[in-house]
Amino acid sequence: MLFVKFIVLLLLFFIVVSLFAGLYFLVKDKGHTKRTVNALTLRIGLSLLAIAVILIAAATGVIELNSNPFLKSG
Repeated sequence: MLFVKFIVLLLLFFIVVSLFAGLYFLVKDKGHTKRTVNALTLRIGLSLLAIAVILIAAATGVIELNSNPFLKSG
């Protein structure tokens, strides 16, 4: 379970790095290269991978998702 959380945190870190890289390339290149698009495409791919890892871990029971706070039990 700790390994899955570490993987998700690592993916979130790389998502933030890719986001700021896209911002840097946007300001630096002024739209003359495709580095901004590549950085943001990588961010979208990493986000989808993080969602897939969370869903697979929840489906297999490795992690437990929070229950709905609006449903009262008991």
